[in-house]
Amino acid sequence: MRVLITGFDPFGGEAANPAFEAVRLLPDVIAGADIAKLELPTVFAACDAMLEEAVERLAPDAVLSVGQAGGRFDVSVERVAINLADGRIPDNAGDQPIDRTIREGGPDAYFATVPVKAMVRRIRAAGVPASVSYSAGSYVCNHLMYCALHYAATRRPGLRAGFIHVPFMPSQAVDKPAATPTMSLECMATAIAAAVEAVVDTVDDLRAPEGRDH
Repeated sequence: MRVLITGFDPFGGEAANPAFEAVRLLPDVIAGADIAKLELPTVFAACDAMLEEAVERLAPDAVLSVGQAGGRFDVSVERVAINLADGRIPDNAGDQPIDRTIREGGPDAYFATVPVKAMVRRIRAAGVPASVSYSAGSYVCNHLMYCALHYAATRRPGLRAGFIHVPFMPSQAVDKPAATPTMSLECMATAIAAAVEAVVDTVDDLRAPEGRDH
């Protein structure tokens, strides 16, 4: 089995992006699966094409993308991607879409095809706080997740895809408010590795309460 894991380059004025910095720390084999790593640009118009090219070249069984969600306290495993790009800030190419459809004719939303709840449980078992998230936002992370799931649904049946958000790393919080949540890169890497383990050995996701009231 092969799993392609992606992370983004820095954006929004940050000097580094913990998403790919954590991916760099992963071993080349997790739970018997070969791990391929890919850094993607935080650019609406480029990240999806680069991901699709890598999938065509590497033929992975699953794609797991990782992004930064500054302000979140834990590792968030995303369950839903929406067919909407609405940028609070421009991407790294200066593109700031407003209410733009990602894929014309595509469904309003896709659910992740990786075992989201099993991933969360495995991450917690590894000692890292984690939760199921029901919104990947409307920036490049959601764009990539939606595109990956649309690509899998329309061109590569059987390819599983999902997305994980990670908090800021400590060095990013130096000039931010004192209450800004952070997590070490080592904890992030532990969480991603645990998530991959769940992807490798779980076909049908857990039926367990992981919903939210708000």
